[in-house]
Parts: sequence; structure tokens; C-alpha cells
Amino acid sequence: MTQWERLQQLDTVYSQRAFDLYNRDEFPMEVRHYLAHWIEGQDWERASRDSSQAAFLFQVLLENLDNQFSRFAQEKDSFLLQRNFRRYKQNFQKYQEEPYTLATIINWFLVKEREILNDAELAQQVQALQVQPAAMELESQRQVEMSLKDLKTKVEVCVCEYTRLCVCVCVFFCVFVQEHDSFLHRRREENASRRNFLSDISAMLDAADILCSALIDEELVDWKRRQQKSCIGAPDDTSLEHLEKWFTQIIECMFQLQKFLQKLDELVGKMTYDNDPILVRKPPLKSRVDTLLTHLIKSSFVVETQPSMPQGRGPLVLRTNVQFSVKVRLLYKVSELNHVMKVTVSVNKFRKFNVLGTLSKALNMAESMNGGMVADFRHLVSPSSLSLSVTEELHRITFQTQFDYQGLSVPLETSSLPVVVVSNSSQQQSAWASVLWFNMLCSDPKNVKFFETSPAATWPQFGEMLSWQFLSCGKRGLDSDQLETLAIKLFGKQQSYDSCKISWTKFSKENLPDTNFTLWVWLDGILTLVKLYLSDLWSDGSIMGFVSKGKERLLLKKKQNGTFLLRFSESIKDGGITFSWVQYANDGTPSVQTVKPFTSTDLKQIALPDILCNFRIMVAENIPVNPLCYLYPNTPKDQAFGKYYSEKTGEENPYLKYLKTKLVFVSKE
Repeated sequence: MTQWERLQQLDTVYSQRAFDLYNRDEFPMEVRHYLAHWIEGQDWERASRDSSQAAFLFQVLLENLDNQFSRFAQEKDSFLLQRNFRRYKQNFQKYQEEPYTLATIINWFLVKEREILNDAELAQQVQALQVQPAAMELESQRQVEMSLKDLKTKVEVCVCEYTRLCVCVCVFFCVFVQEHDSFLHRRREENASRRNFLSDISAMLDAADILCSALIDEELVDWKRRQQKSCIGAPDDTSLEHLEKWFTQIIECMFQLQKFLQKLDELVGKMTYDNDPILVRKPPLKSRVDTLLTHLIKSSFVVETQPSMPQGRGPLVLRTNVQFSVKVRLLYKVSELNHVMKVTVSVNKFRKFNVLGTLSKALNMAESMNGGMVADFRHLVSPSSLSLSVTEELHRITFQTQFDYQGLSVPLETSSLPVVVVSNSSQQQSAWASVLWFNMLCSDPKNVKFFETSPAATWPQFGEMLSWQFLSCGKRGLDSDQLETLAIKLFGKQQSYDSCKISWTKFSKENLPDTNFTLWVWLDGILTLVKLYLSDLWSDGSIMGFVSKGKERLLLKKKQNGTFLLRFSESIKDGGITFSWVQYANDGTPSVQTVKPFTSTDLKQIALPDILCNFRIMVAENIPVNPLCYLYPNTPKDQAFGKYYSEKTGEENPYLKYLKTKLVFVSKE
């Protein structure tokens, strides 16, 4: 089954993410759909770096578009598809001089698809293990639902009470023309009814105040923090369906209360008297409703998808003169506002820092599959000049609009998380380090001066962030043993590492001991290696990864001959992986041998499972022998890696015309 077919079978939450991914013009979904098999069979990552390969794939892509066009021409009901594919080919022609740019874009889309599939797979695993969300989170959501239900019920009761008040006024006028005593009695009843009605509204506003606080100060804040962590790899739920439903319901209730208070003027117009409670208590109640409504509506304007670009390292890293996309959303869902509210974009409002592109868009319910009020900016372009140290300079993209509805006028504004803008792809590594550090430690998106006095991270914070990076790249986070190995490397052996701290300088600026690279450069090289070449092996737990040389020897010397393990090199800047195995001398003495680390250069030629399968060392009489028998602790090598071998054992055809050849790493050490 192709990757594209797997995407189409996902649950709604993840299929929506796939839909949003292709809700842009760089790479049409129809091209992805009809050329799925061919697209997934090409090495776009290589083509993005190799101009000749990119040019070849570019020409084949155009040929495939022509072929598909011809197929549609033979089908009666495919006129629109035929027209679209002609237009797609014309659009792709702009990459004629730089085909590697198109290869980069296609590779980015395929990587994003894999991320969606990985997240869906992780969610299925969590569900299979019956791992439930935190009890406190479920309880808070339950309380919000109950409070909303209670408020809606009270508003419905309010409708009945208002109707009864209107009836009472009519009765009052009938009695007025009859006897004096009945008149006084009815006025006292009317006065009490008005007071009770106003008291009920006041009580509803008290409940709405509490609900508003829970919604804005707790649930919305929690969502924003989850979104912030998800930008740096945390597998947190960032869907807005619950918040949109809650905001819409409570705002609708407030608008209904506003209408009731306005209708009270009609009652006063029909009948009033000295010390009429409506005249005294209505103005402060109306002020409370307006204040609550304004606060709710201002808070409901959020950035749904943080700024990112197809060729980017990750979200919140932008490059000058390169398109990026960002999406805002109004959590109050009302069809009357569709296309009415215009959202405008600005960057660093108080400094000269301009972006190019369509800077104004209308909120459009059609741009979101679930019908949310969305403005999706897909073609903004980062500025062309910068002045400060770019990888530590933070910028905020601000969105403004005007809310005018049912007599209420409110200016709205929201901002993205701080972004880093670079001018060269070589700066993306440092920029991503800044994004990681900020979003790990700072929950205040307004703090663009964060790096002037950047705080240190505790080991629990830092370790969790690192684990997210490996989860994003290889579908598996770091386990306790791997984290402990890294902690020992950074802080030495400790009883507990909870109080240990690492500074921004030590993370990204100071070289590791006896090396010419920083901690982040070393870790990022490993992450890149995992992402490009080792994702499956990392995901299934075959790679021990982080283990000291001393512990490696202790582990292997207790095992049978030929037991080996895989670990990352500590001395290679751009990421390396090596394996060590135990072998026994004739007298039974164990020794541990280690091969020279394999880098991306090696793994581009031969996949690591094939290296393990075919690896040889030269022993006596120059006889090549594979010393690798069991993956630590005791899994037979072929059982652990056989499913990844590119060549199957056994002769498929006894009448072979040519001798088979294979690349084999041979070590004399």
C-alpha cells in the first residue's frame, strides 16, 4: 500500500491535517493522487541536492503529466481534470531553471505526510494500550461542559421569565382600571418579578464569569502551551474543536442576555414607576455583559497553524524572500460573519520589518473542512534584509481584524509565536536551536527579548525536549537509559539529575570537550541521520543509540560470542553510527571490537541492515568472516534485521546470466 493510500484511510483528525497540508498551491493534491506510485518511488531528498538528478526527475514529471492528460482526454467525464493537468504542467514550467527547488518542495510534502502517518500510528498505539488523558484534564473538560449546559438552561429559563413579565404588564393594565387595592398588590408583584428577573441575570453573569475564566485562563492557555510544545515535537493534541464549540456556545448565551437587557427597555416603555429596579440595575448588568462578550471575542481570535515554509527545518523558522504560510481562526463560529471580517498581517508592528504577499484576507468557512472561521495565508514572503544576529532575533507576526456583530464592535488582534528569520539555509540549524530553546522555556509569546538574558533549562525540561526530537524524527522518544547516558555526559555521575541545569551557551555555543562542535550540532547530526537513514531501526528499538564506551563493554562481555549493539558516535559532527561486538579468545577471554562509524556518506550507498548482513572482518589466512550474530541482548541478527534486507536469500533463478554483485564493508581491524 502506498503512503498516499494510507493517508486516505486515516481518522478524521489526521485526514484533516492531510487536507490542510495540500490546501496550498505549491504541489496540487490531484498531481499527488494520480502520480502517487511514481512520486513515492523517487529519491526527492537526493534530487534536492543533486541538480542533474533533479533535472531528470523534472523532465519525467512533465512526461507523466502529459500521459495523464492523454488518459483524461479519452474519458468522457474528465474534462475538468484534463484542463487542470494542463495548467499544472504550465505552472511547473517555472522550475525549468531550478528543478531542485521543485524537488525540495515535493520532498517536504512527503516528509510532512510521514509525520501525519507517524502521529496517527502513535495515537493508535496509545489507544491500544488504553492510555487515557490525564484525569485532571478530563475533569476540567467535564466541568466546562456541565457549566455550559447549566448556563444554556438558565438562559432558556430566562426566556420564559421575560415572557411572564410581559404578561404581567398586560394584567397590570387591566387591574389599573379596576380597584386601587388590587393595583397596589399587582405593582408589588411586578416589582418583585422584575427584581427576581434581574437577580437571575446577575447570577447567570456570575456563572458566566467563572466559566469565562475557566475557558480563557485555563483551557485556552493549556491549548496554546500544547500548540507551542507541538511546534518542537511534542505529541500533544492541538485540535480546536472543543474550544470552538465552547466559545461559540458561551458567546451565543451572552448575546441572548444582551437581547433580554435591550428588551427590558420595552417593558419600561410600557410601564415604569418610582424605584423601578430595571432603571437602576440594568446599566451595570449591560456593562458586565458587554465586558464579558468583548473579553470572550478578543480571546477567540487565535493562530491555528504557526508560520512555516515548505523548505523549512521546522515551524517558526523562515527564510528571507521565501514563501511561508500561517493560519488564523476565530473560535466563535457564526455564518453571518463569513467573508465579512478582513484580517490583515503585520510583522514587528513597532519596527520596520515588512513581508510581501496578500496581506489581507477574509475569514472564510470554506477554507476549513470543519467549517471554522479561518483565514489561511499561504503566500506570504519573508523580508529581504535583517540587521541583528538573526538566529537569536525573534519576530512576531501580528493579525488584526474588526468584529462588528449585533451592535457590538471590537477590534481583534492575535500574534504568532516568535519566529526566527534567516537569510541562508546554513543558518537553519542554529535557528531551530533558538526555536527549541524558546518554546521549551518561555510561555510568553511577547517576550521577543528572550535571548538577551536566556535562562538555563533543567535536565527534566531538556531531556523531554530531546526526546520529542527523536519522536518526531524516528517515531520513538528516548528511554530512561538513553537519557541517563546523556545526563552523565553533561553533568557527570549524579544521584539525581532533576536539579541539574544546562545553559543556552553550553547547548548551542560552547564546543563539547575534545571536539570542534557544540552539543546541539552533535545531537542535530544524529537526528538528521535517524530521520534520513535509520528511522525504522530507531522506531523498532534496534538502536541502543546513547551508551558510553565503558557501559558498552560491561554489557557485551556478559553475552555470548557475536553479540553486538548499535550506538551513535560521539566524535563525528554530522552524525555517525557504529556497532561493537564481543568475541572470545581460545582461553575464553572476552574482548569488545568496534568498527569505524558509518556516516551519511556510507548510508547513502548501503542501508545499515545490509551493512550488518554483509559485514566482514579478515581473520587468519585472509578469510572474511561476519562476526555479528546476535543483536543485544540475544536476538538473532537475521530475525532482528531480515525484514529490512534489500536482498533476499536463496536463488530466485538457477539460470542466471550474470553474476550478482554487492557492496560489502570489510574491516582488517
